[in-house]
Amino acid sequence: MKFPQYTTTALEDWVSNWYIKHKCQQPADLNLNKIAMKYEIFIHYKPFETRYARFGRYREIVLNSTLDDVTQREQFFHELCHAIRHVGKQTMMLDAFRELQERDARHFTLYSALPYHMIKRYDLDDPELLDLWAHDFKVSYELCQERLEQIKRRSDCTKSFLYYH
Repeated sequence: MKFPQYTTTALEDWVSNWYIKHKCQQPADLNLNKIAMKYEIFIHYKPFETRYARFGRYREIVLNSTLDDVTQREQFFHELCHAIRHVGKQTMMLDAFRELQERDARHFTLYSALPYHMIKRYDLDDPELLDLWAHDFKVSYELCQERLEQIKRRSDCTKSFLYYH
């Protein structure tokens, strides 16, 4: 089954459009260094907590070198969101604003690690779907599961809306 009555979000569209513009069509095209380079962000691997930092015009994402590649990849997308969508120091902002940024970064991670224009080519009824996504996109099974549940939930909401209206 392909994607039934699924409506993408504005952020989801923005991420896919950015990837398409930069010729990222296949999961193998999601190269962290190339993505970071397009935004003039440096990536460093150090045995520290993952973070995004800006010093004047210099921007960097530090990925914890003690973590596995899958976790580093997911954390990269999370920090990339902070780099390109958020302003301010989280340590100095109100809890509500920090929570809002973290929620946005979580959605961004789902959309950038598993972009709609790529995942829509897969069969949602394939019993191996989550394993395929995890392998092809080099992310955790749990992230794939969260993305699939999100798609199904939105598809169900759309069906309900169409049925009752």
